[in-house]
Amino acid sequence: MDSLTDIGELFRAQRFAVLATESAGQPHGCLVAFAQEDTLKCLLFATNRNTRKFHDIETNPNVALLVDNRSNNESDFEDAIAVTARGSAREASGQEREHCASLYVAKHPQLVDFLASADTALVKVSVDEYIVAAFGRTHTLRPR
Repeated sequence: MDSLTDIGELFRAQRFAVLATESAGQPHGCLVAFAQEDTLKCLLFATNRNTRKFHDIETNPNVALLVDNRSNNESDFEDAIAVTARGSAREASGQEREHCASLYVAKHPQLVDFLASADTALVKVSVDEYIVAAFGRTHTLRPR
């Protein structure tokens, strides 16, 4: 996984990411269904506004999303790759939300009703860097 193209392939193959947020010195992790813009400059996820993750983002927009290709087999010790996207999150609105929603629903059509709810926020993460980790090696890539 040496390029943004490789990361894009991983992201197209995976539907879920682990989101990490922080508020009042306490970390929080949760699974989110995510989508990506083709440039990989932004990642997207939807959440109810009454969640801890949304409150955390309103308080501190710095987040990380981890996506991996593990299969839960012994071979993962040598073959699994994890990509952590670090960046800043905020709720998308207006025309930007419409564009982001089309990308999100294209990947997760079963969530169209959830996304349409007035209680649902579509969160856009502007990615600063990707940290790619495999057994015994780690490197960083930045979206162009």
